[in-house]
Amino acid sequence: MLTRHALFIQKCISVGYGICFCLFIIFIRLFYLQVYQSAYYELKGQKNFLRVEKTSSVRGNILDVNGTLLATNRPITNLIWQGTGNALLSNAQQNTIAVLELIIPSLSDPEKNILKKIRRAERYRIKVQLTTDITFEQLSQIKEQLSADSNIAFDTHYKRFYPFKSLACHILGYIGQVDLQACGRMGLEKVLEDSLKGEQGQLLHTMNSVGRSLESTEIKKALAGKDIMTTIDIELQEIVERVFPEYYCGTFIVMDPQDGSLMAVLSRPNFDPTIFLNPIDAHMWLNLQENQRFLNRAFNACYPPGSIFKLVSVSAALETHMVEIETVLYCKGYVEFGGRKYWCHKRYGHGNLSTHQAVAESCNTLFFEIGKKISIDTLAQYAFKFGLGKKPQALFAQKEGLVPSTHWRMAKGERWWPGETLSASIGQSCLLVTPVQVACMISGIFTGTLMNPRILIDEPIYSTPLDLEPETLTFLRESMRSVVTQGTGKNVSKIKDIEIYAKTSTAQTSSYEKRNLGEKYLEHGWFVMHFKYKDYNPLTVVILVEHTGSSKHATNIAKQFLIEYKKLMDLDPTLNKNIIS
Repeated sequence: MLTRHALFIQKCISVGYGICFCLFIIFIRLFYLQVYQSAYYELKGQKNFLRVEKTSSVRGNILDVNGTLLATNRPITNLIWQGTGNALLSNAQQNTIAVLELIIPSLSDPEKNILKKIRRAERYRIKVQLTTDITFEQLSQIKEQLSADSNIAFDTHYKRFYPFKSLACHILGYIGQVDLQACGRMGLEKVLEDSLKGEQGQLLHTMNSVGRSLESTEIKKALAGKDIMTTIDIELQEIVERVFPEYYCGTFIVMDPQDGSLMAVLSRPNFDPTIFLNPIDAHMWLNLQENQRFLNRAFNACYPPGSIFKLVSVSAALETHMVEIETVLYCKGYVEFGGRKYWCHKRYGHGNLSTHQAVAESCNTLFFEIGKKISIDTLAQYAFKFGLGKKPQALFAQKEGLVPSTHWRMAKGERWWPGETLSASIGQSCLLVTPVQVACMISGIFTGTLMNPRILIDEPIYSTPLDLEPETLTFLRESMRSVVTQGTGKNVSKIKDIEIYAKTSTAQTSSYEKRNLGEKYLEHGWFVMHFKYKDYNPLTVVILVEHTGSSKHATNIAKQFLIEYKKLMDLDPTLNKNIIS
């Protein structure tokens, strides 16, 4: 039996062990909090009085080939009231408000509740925005009259600005809000977002107990975005926009055939990219959806090429010796095949025509005869040589169009019928091309190489040889010259000192029986040309006008463009840097 003393000693020892164990647990917990978790709790503590604010970077500029700003930034200055903790507005503060209302009359508008905002700022010692985007004159007057006022502050940031508004809008694109941050949503603004946006900076604010900033320190400097120089020539772009009527839908491309530079690109209807810098309502958004305003018709719209494809068909026929340059054909207005008539656009016929004249007059009869003999696969082979049915290696996403073949039709579980080859030989049937493909094709006829389209000055130049015999290329050039001198493009031949090679096209969108059902069933009109003025480098032009019923509208646009281009060059030859050295 343990004595009472021994039992007491044992209990004391047990209590001592318990206390030591508790102290050990407390020590371990304190070590965990004070040492292991010190960084975490230090950060938590700093968040009670430190705030990190991200500062926006200045977005990079987009410039034309001569350094003219196409997209830039303009400063936006907001007027701020800094609360000082007054329960009631003092006489000096009321005088300040009166001066502000004289300088900026809109502040006196009852709907703005300026006094309510100011009283709230005073009560909580916070900043409130009184108005946004004040003018330089207003800013100057406020700084002159209220420079020593502790309640007045300014907040300046930058907003995207498009000096030429809708010009080249499908190339430039626009800025939109994503997760409360502005970023490119289309065109170069989207494709080059990482280069243009720069890097955000950071400000560290020390706050007091009521949330007022006591001190600010820049811990990371904002880096401006990179400037981008394009191949667009704004003066050519202005001409293109001016001569292409606003009520037409379509596209207009001006390309340098030597290196693939796109010097002007129009897509109609267009839009003003500045409207997206602020929120837009549902009604405006619905209006913008009309006629597919955001569709870049130069790259992402596919059209039947019509008679432009005859250049491919005659190339295939010449190189496979189905026809000869000297061949003379009689056109009576139609060709019979498979129990039906295939009509020429001139219903009473052209009479006797050489191969050369048939291309110049865009006579269908020659090409129907070619279609009788040639296979669709041979026609497709030559279409691919001209770059049709393929996506050019370019900065923008684009459609590849469609060049039909027996393999393509078999993949659909169907067969290709010989009569369809007759339609394909004149650029109809299932054939689809993009205007930029046509621009590359026409340029290739005159340079002997297919250039990939370029929109940036520092883009690499890619080209592939146009695998045709020199005699074939010479024939195509001479035929396109005859289109202007004696064929369907004579309307542009009267402009002096400009050497023009062209091809017109009227491309069906439906059967002729539907033409009277409305404008949407009318044919598209094409006009393509390669021209040279005096000692300037030649240029390639592609014009497509949707649903106009003929090519005469596109031809008239081309004529007006050449007149305006000639005036521009004669006004100041140094304006265009495209002079042959």
